[in-house]
Amino acid sequence: MPTVFSKIIAGEIPCHRVAENERFLAFLDVQPVAEGHTLVIPKIEVDYLFDLPAEYLNEINAFAAHVAAKIRRVVPCRRIGIAVIGLEVPHAHMHLIPLNEISDISFTGPRLNPGQEQLATLAAAIAAA
Repeated sequence: MPTVFSKIIAGEIPCHRVAENERFLAFLDVQPVAEGHTLVIPKIEVDYLFDLPAEYLNEINAFAAHVAAKIRRVVPCRRIGIAVIGLEVPHAHMHLIPLNEISDISFTGPRLNPGQEQLATLAAAIAAA
Protein backbone atom coordinates (compact mmCIF):
# COMPACT_ATOMS: atom_id res chain seq x y z
CA MET A 1 0.00 0.00 0.00
CA PRO A 2 1.44 3.40 -0.95
CA THR A 3 2.41 5.64 1.95
CA VAL A 4 1.95 9.38 2.24
CA PHE A 5 5.59 9.69 1.13
CA SER A 6 4.92 7.59 -1.99
CA LYS A 7 2.03 9.92 -2.79
CA ILE A 8 4.32 12.94 -2.31
CA ILE A 9 6.90 11.41 -4.67
CA ALA A 10 4.16 10.76 -7.25
CA GLY A 11 2.96 14.37 -6.97
CA GLU A 12 -0.44 13.33 -5.59
CA ILE A 13 0.20 15.28 -2.38
CA PRO A 14 2.03 18.64 -2.54
CA CYS A 15 5.20 19.29 -0.60
CA HIS A 16 7.81 22.01 -0.23
CA ARG A 17 10.74 20.42 -2.09
CA VAL A 18 14.26 21.56 -1.25
CA ALA A 19 16.30 19.01 -3.24
CA GLU A 20 15.70 16.04 -5.51
CA ASN A 21 17.54 13.61 -7.72
CA GLU A 22 16.61 10.35 -9.44
CA ARG A 23 16.73 8.34 -6.16
CA PHE A 24 15.91 10.76 -3.33
CA LEU A 25 13.66 13.66 -2.37
CA ALA A 26 14.09 16.23 0.42
CA PHE A 27 11.19 18.39 1.53
CA LEU A 28 10.19 20.49 4.53
CA ASP A 29 8.29 18.80 7.35
CA VAL A 30 4.87 20.47 7.65
CA GLN A 31 4.92 20.04 11.44
CA PRO A 32 8.58 20.76 12.15
CA VAL A 33 10.29 20.53 15.52
CA ALA A 34 12.50 23.44 14.39
CA GLU A 35 12.54 25.87 11.47
CA GLY A 36 14.13 24.15 8.47
CA HIS A 37 13.23 20.60 9.65
CA THR A 38 13.57 18.61 6.45
CA LEU A 39 12.71 15.02 5.54
CA VAL A 40 14.95 13.00 3.23
CA ILE A 41 13.33 9.97 1.61
CA PRO A 42 14.26 7.38 -0.99
CA LYS A 43 11.95 7.19 -4.00
CA ILE A 44 11.61 3.43 -3.59
CA GLU A 45 9.10 2.03 -1.11
CA VAL A 46 11.08 0.48 1.73
CA ASP A 47 9.73 0.62 5.28
CA TYR A 48 12.97 0.39 7.29
CA LEU A 49 16.01 2.52 6.47
CA PHE A 50 18.45 -0.33 7.02
CA ASP A 51 16.53 -2.53 4.57
CA LEU A 52 17.51 -0.19 1.72
CA PRO A 53 19.85 -1.71 -0.87
CA ALA A 54 23.49 -0.98 0.08
CA GLU A 55 24.02 1.54 -2.73
CA TYR A 56 20.92 3.49 -1.60
CA LEU A 57 22.07 3.46 2.01
CA ASN A 58 25.42 4.96 1.01
CA GLU A 59 23.90 7.48 -1.39
CA ILE A 60 21.17 8.70 0.98
CA ASN A 61 23.86 9.83 3.42
CA ALA A 62 25.69 11.80 0.71
CA PHE A 63 22.39 13.32 -0.47
CA ALA A 64 21.45 14.23 3.13
CA ALA A 65 24.86 15.86 3.67
CA HIS A 66 24.30 18.02 0.58
CA VAL A 67 20.84 19.03 1.83
CA ALA A 68 22.15 19.70 5.36
CA ALA A 69 24.76 22.10 3.95
CA LYS A 70 22.01 23.98 2.10
CA ILE A 71 19.83 24.20 5.21
CA ARG A 72 22.76 25.47 7.26
CA ARG A 73 23.38 28.28 4.77
CA VAL A 74 19.78 29.47 5.19
CA VAL A 75 18.73 28.66 8.77
CA PRO A 76 20.95 30.07 11.55
CA CYS A 77 22.06 27.13 13.71
CA ARG A 78 25.12 25.53 15.28
CA ARG A 79 24.72 22.34 13.26
CA ILE A 80 22.24 20.06 11.54
CA GLY A 81 21.18 17.04 13.57
CA ILE A 82 19.88 13.84 12.07
CA ALA A 83 17.25 11.49 13.43
CA VAL A 84 16.12 8.18 12.01
CA ILE A 85 13.05 6.99 13.87
CA GLY A 86 10.84 5.43 11.23
CA LEU A 87 7.75 4.79 13.32
CA GLU A 88 5.49 7.56 12.03
CA VAL A 89 5.38 6.63 8.34
CA PRO A 90 6.21 3.14 7.05
CA HIS A 91 8.63 4.52 4.44
CA ALA A 92 12.36 4.91 5.16
CA HIS A 93 13.26 8.51 5.98
CA MET A 94 15.70 10.78 7.78
CA HIS A 95 14.94 13.96 9.69
CA LEU A 96 17.45 16.81 9.22
CA ILE A 97 16.95 19.32 12.03
CA PRO A 98 18.75 22.63 12.60
CA LEU A 99 20.12 22.61 16.17
CA ASN A 100 21.29 25.22 18.62
CA GLU A 101 20.55 23.17 21.74
CA ILE A 102 20.19 19.42 22.24
CA SER A 103 16.52 19.94 23.11
CA ASP A 104 15.91 21.23 19.55
CA ILE A 105 15.71 17.63 18.32
CA SER A 106 12.96 16.55 20.72
CA PHE A 107 9.95 14.98 19.06
CA THR A 108 7.96 14.97 22.29
CA GLY A 109 7.54 18.73 22.65
CA PRO A 110 5.18 21.01 20.79
CA ARG A 111 5.66 21.25 17.04
CA LEU A 112 5.89 24.48 15.09
CA ASN A 113 2.94 25.37 12.91
CA PRO A 114 4.29 27.41 9.97
CA GLY A 115 1.91 28.57 7.27
CA GLN A 116 2.15 27.36 3.68
CA GLU A 117 3.58 30.71 2.53
CA GLN A 118 6.31 30.58 5.18
CA LEU A 119 7.16 26.99 4.17
CA ALA A 120 7.23 27.92 0.49
CA THR A 121 9.58 30.85 1.12
CA LEU A 122 11.91 28.73 3.26
CA ALA A 123 11.91 25.83 0.76
CA ALA A 124 12.78 28.19 -2.08
CA ALA A 125 15.65 29.69 -0.06
CA ILE A 126 17.08 26.28 0.84
CA ALA A 127 16.69 24.97 -2.71
CA ALA A 128 18.53 28.01 -4.06
CA ALA A 129 21.35 27.84 -1.49
